[in-house]
Amino acid sequence: MARPEASARRRDLAERQGRRAEWLAALALACKGWRPLGRRVRTPLGEIDLIVTRGKVLAAVEVKRRADVMAGVDAISPRSQRRIARALDWWLVRHPRFAAHDLRFDLVVVAPRRWPHHLPNAFEPHAR
Repeated sequence: MARPEASARRRDLAERQGRRAEWLAALALACKGWRPLGRRVRTPLGEIDLIVTRGKVLAAVEVKRRADVMAGVDAISPRSQRRIARALDWWLVRHPRFAAHDLRFDLVVVAPRRWPHHLPNAFEPHAR
């Protein structure tokens, strides 16, 4: 059985790595012309890692730190997709100036020692 201190250290490390992955994802998207509107956006319905805009497109971006792109794609379950979509719907009600934007759901996979890989339109939640 793992000691509580070891478990807490693992959680802290995972938290730091996740924050770094989100920072790298935001940097990669900014280099492509995306403007960040929010990081770690918390709503009563769930959290959105990044919300970005470029022109008339608004993207909710899920960031995954994984060994490769396919592992990142596989890490987004249909349940996660619905949670992100509902959270974005909640956010849009509170930010109506973005309601006319084209919406999409992107994924950025951050792999060790690699530039983040951006997958536009990575998923389309079916039941929002």
